[in-house]
Amino acid sequence: MTLRLILWDIFAHCLLVENTVMILRTKSGQNQLPTMGKAGRDWTQIYAIYGMEDWHTPIFLLIHAIVFSASSLVFLLYFNWICYSFESILPSVFSTSIARFTAGFTGSVTALSAVCLFYAAGNMFYSSVALRWDMAQRMVSAVHDWSTVKTVLDVGCGRGILLNAVAMQLKKEGSSGRVVGLDRKNTTLSTLRTAGMEGVQEYVTCREGDARRLPFPDNYFDVVVSAGFVHKVGKEFGPKTAAASAERMRVVGEVVRVLKEGGVGVVWDMVHVPEYVLRLQELKMEEIRVSERVTAFMVSSHIVSFRKPSHQHVMGPTEVRLDWRFHNIC
Repeated sequence: MTLRLILWDIFAHCLLVENTVMILRTKSGQNQLPTMGKAGRDWTQIYAIYGMEDWHTPIFLLIHAIVFSASSLVFLLYFNWICYSFESILPSVFSTSIARFTAGFTGSVTALSAVCLFYAAGNMFYSSVALRWDMAQRMVSAVHDWSTVKTVLDVGCGRGILLNAVAMQLKKEGSSGRVVGLDRKNTTLSTLRTAGMEGVQEYVTCREGDARRLPFPDNYFDVVVSAGFVHKVGKEFGPKTAAASAERMRVVGEVVRVLKEGGVGVVWDMVHVPEYVLRLQELKMEEIRVSERVTAFMVSSHIVSFRKPSHQHVMGPTEVRLDWRFHNIC
C-alpha cells in the first residue's frame, strides 16, 4: 500500500469520527438547521468532484500526529528503559520516583497531543469539502420559497460548492433563474467544470470581482449567499485590526446593497459573525437569525440569514459605522 493510500485511509477514519460527532450533536439538540437534497450523498463523491484547495495544513497536522503517536508508543513500550536513562544521565536530578513521574507525564502529554492533532487534521479535512457541502444544503434551506427566485449571487464562490447547491435547487424547482458566482481569484474554469459534473452548468455563470465593490447595480438579486469567505477580506491589515473589520463591514454593506427589497441574504462564516449581526442591525435588516455554533476549521462558525425590508436606505461602501464597544466579542 502506498503512502498516499495510507494517508487517505487515515483521513477517512478521521472523517468518520467527525461525522459521528456531528450526528451526536444533532441528536442532542444542537446544530438543528434543516438539511435537504443530497446532504446525505457519499462524501467520496463530493471530494472527487470538488477536491481540496489546501492539502498542506491537514497533511502537516497528520504527519505531526503520527510522530506524536509513535513517540507515545515508545514511552509506553520502553517505559522502564526511559526511566533508567533519566536516572543515568542526571542522577543528581532524577530519583527513581521523579524519573518515573517525568517519563509517565511526558508520555501522557505526547499521547494527548497526538489525539488532538488527529482530531484537528480530521476537522480540517472534513471542513474543506464535506462540511461545506452540508452547510450549503442548510443555507439553501434557509430560503423558504425558491419558486419566485430568478437571480442569485454567491459571493466568494471558490470551486462552487454553494453555487452548485443553489443551482440544483433552481433546477429542482424548474426555475429559469440563474446564479452568479463571484470570486477575486480566476477560478472560472474550475468552477464551471464542477457545475458541469453536477449537471447544472446552464444555471451557473461566473464573474471575477471585488466583494467590497460588487460590480452589480442596487436591488439586483433576489437572494445573496456567501460561505466561508467574508472573514478572509481585509486580512492584509491583520485579522483583528479596525481596518480589517471595516473591510468586512463593507462586504456586508455591499451584500445588502445589491439585494432586492424583500430579498433574502444567507451568510455562513467563521469567528466574526457577531460583527455581521451588528452591521445588519445597523442597516435595519429584518428577520435576522443566527444558527447554532458549528466547528469549522477548528474555530466557531454560524449561519446568519436576514431579509431586506422595503423602502430602506442602505449606506454605500464608503459609509461604514462600527460600534467599537462590541469589537472585543469578535
